[in-house]
Amino acid sequence: MFSSLRVRNYRLFAAGQAVSNSGTWMQRLAQDWLVLKLTGSTMALGITTGLQFLPMLLFGLWGGAIADRYPKRRLLIATQTVMGLLAAVLAVLDLAGVVQVWHVWLLAVGLGLATAVDNPTRQSFVVEMVGRRDLPNAVSLNSANFQLGRIAGPALAGVLIAAIGTGWVFAVNALSFVAVILGLLAMRERELRPVEPVKREPGQLREALRYVRARPDLLATFALIGFIGTFGFNFAVTIGGFANQVFHAGPGAFGLLNTVFAVGSLGGALWAARRGRSRMRMLIGAALTFGLLSVLASVMPAYWAFALMLIPIGVAGITFNTAANSSVQLSVDAALRGRVMGLYMLVFMGGTPFGGPLVGWIAQAYGPRAALFFGGAVSAAAAVVVGLLLARHKRMRVRFAVRPHPAVRLVDASAGKSPARQPDPVPA
Repeated sequence: MFSSLRVRNYRLFAAGQAVSNSGTWMQRLAQDWLVLKLTGSTMALGITTGLQFLPMLLFGLWGGAIADRYPKRRLLIATQTVMGLLAAVLAVLDLAGVVQVWHVWLLAVGLGLATAVDNPTRQSFVVEMVGRRDLPNAVSLNSANFQLGRIAGPALAGVLIAAIGTGWVFAVNALSFVAVILGLLAMRERELRPVEPVKREPGQLREALRYVRARPDLLATFALIGFIGTFGFNFAVTIGGFANQVFHAGPGAFGLLNTVFAVGSLGGALWAARRGRSRMRMLIGAALTFGLLSVLASVMPAYWAFALMLIPIGVAGITFNTAANSSVQLSVDAALRGRVMGLYMLVFMGGTPFGGPLVGWIAQAYGPRAALFFGGAVSAAAAVVVGLLLARHKRMRVRFAVRPHPAVRLVDASAGKSPARQPDPVPA
């Protein structure tokens, strides 16, 4: 489960991320609270979130190209420094009592621009630290690290906001980036497996797009992450709606639902860390399971039944995320990894400014149950359609088995024999 931690450079990276992830989740909660305090408007809160994700949609591909052109460790030191400085500026404005909502929006755009470069760089840097064999494990541990921050960060932020205010929370987050930067500086460069930087040339973005378009397995993965990332992963909207409008619960019960979901996601990440490479059937199965569980959760009649459903939903969602991330990184050309991961993050996160408001509108017009049902149904339908298209492309057919245990298998339509004993052409 923790095999990647044998690598000294990755241990330094993971330790820094553990501190920084907690700080990031602290800032998210404090930023939302600050915007609500300044404006009293949930629309202003939505604008803040949209502005932070918009640069990924507009510049995600360029961020991936930058990741391919420069040494990734040095690039991460630069992006983490910029992100820390942005948090420090927000802290100073808030502590000085002069912060206005447009300051928050402007800094959110700046953070989004830095993230557009940092995200594909950080994703593609993992394989340079641990190598191809331990990459799936490291990706899963990164997800577990993120979920630990999701559990600890908001809880700590709530205490600090009540005790000393939002400004000091932003200051703590700014200091948390120091841990990441020190970890990167302490790495032994000779133990890394760096990819030769790509020289800047015209047409490099089109090259990445052509590369993905020529790979049916990558197209299938990107289609799944696009639909599920846009319509399925909107729990900030749906969980809040269930707590407030369906179960008429208070803020404590709302916080508990988020914690339960994070615990399920953490369990899924640790379970994924025990596996080796994930293949395409795992990816499609996890996406289908996530969608069906979301549909089932939408009709849960009681608070505790809904809360318990969030645990397997978190497990399935993180299983899908880690399988998609590691399969893409392992199956692409090293020289194109940054650009492909930039496109990956663009597809995964770039739909949030559209999917979030749409799911929010459905929740407002028809209720949170309809919104969660819609997201789950779209996710499940995407998994079914992608699975059938891949089966047709490979001239496979789907076989359902009940004994000795329920299973779904793709078998060769011409020979009638299962290909499970033969390796897939491209691991996924």
